[in-house]
Amino acid sequence: MHAMQTPPLSVYLKLVCVALFWGGTFIAGRIVSTEVPHMIAAAGRFLVACVFLLLLAWKVEGGLPKLSRQQIHATFGLGATGIFLYNLCFLAALQRMPAGRSALFVSLSPIVTALSMAVLFRERLGLMKWFGIAIAFFGAAIVLTRGDLYQVVHDISATMGSGELFMLAAVGSWTTYTILGKHALQGLSPIAATTYASLWGLLLLSLGAVMQLPQLDATKLTWQVLTSIGFLGIFGTVIGFVWYYEGVKAIGPARTAVFNNLVPVFGVGLSALMLGEPILISMVVGGLLVITGVMITNRPRQ
Repeated sequence: MHAMQTPPLSVYLKLVCVALFWGGTFIAGRIVSTEVPHMIAAAGRFLVACVFLLLLAWKVEGGLPKLSRQQIHATFGLGATGIFLYNLCFLAALQRMPAGRSALFVSLSPIVTALSMAVLFRERLGLMKWFGIAIAFFGAAIVLTRGDLYQVVHDISATMGSGELFMLAAVGSWTTYTILGKHALQGLSPIAATTYASLWGLLLLSLGAVMQLPQLDATKLTWQVLTSIGFLGIFGTVIGFVWYYEGVKAIGPARTAVFNNLVPVFGVGLSALMLGEPILISMVVGGLLVITGVMITNRPRQ
C-alpha cells in the first residue's frame, strides 16, 4: 500500500531539470544582457513566455478567469515586481558581474522573504530559523568579499559594485513578488496568476522596449542571443513553472523548495563550463553556507 503513495521518480527528475533550467537563466541572461538593451531582451523573453502560458491556460483550465478589482491590483503588483523590476535588475546585474556570482546571490531570496515576513507580518521565527539566517548571510558575505571579510568592515565599496547592488535589488523585487503571491491571490490558480502577472509585466516591459528601440543594433541579434531569449521564455519561465507546480502538487511545497538549492550549484557549474568563469574557493565555501542556511530556515516546523 505504501508503495502506491510514493511519488514517481519523474517528479524528482523534473524538479532537478527545473533547477538546471533556472541555473541556465544566468548564462542565457549574461549572453543577452551584454548585447541587447535590457527592456527589449526582457520583453522578448515574456512575449515568448506569454504565448505559451496562454496556450497552457487554455489547454489546462479552458482559458483565463475574469478578474475581480482586487485580483487586477494583485496581478498588476506581481507583474510590476516579479516580472518587470526583477528582470531589469537581473539583466543589469548580469551585464556587470559574472553569472556564477549572481546565481549565488539569488539563493538568498528565501532568507530575505523569511525576514520580511517576520518584520511585516509578525511571523515568528524560531531559534533554528534565526541560526539558518545567520549562516546564510555569513555565506553571502564570503561570496561578496571573495573570502576577505575584513574588506567589508574596512571598505564596503571595494566589494559592492553596481552589479551586486542590482542583484540585491532583484532579490528584493522577487521577495515582494513572493509575499504578494502568498497574500493577495485568493481564488486564482497558479497558472492564471502567473499568466496575468506575465501579461502585466510584458505590457510594462514593452512600453520601455519601445523607448529603447533606437539603441538596438540588429546585427547583435545573433543565433546565440535569440536562442538565449527563447530559452529564458520557454525553459526558464513556462516549463520551469509548470514542472515546479507539478512538484508542489505531488510532494508538497516544503520538499519541492529544497530543489531550489540546486539552482546556484547549476548556475556556478554552467558558468564555468559555458562561459569559462573561474570557480573561486570563496564561492564554493560561501555558496555551501548559503544553501545550508536556507535549508535550515526553510525546514517545516515539526
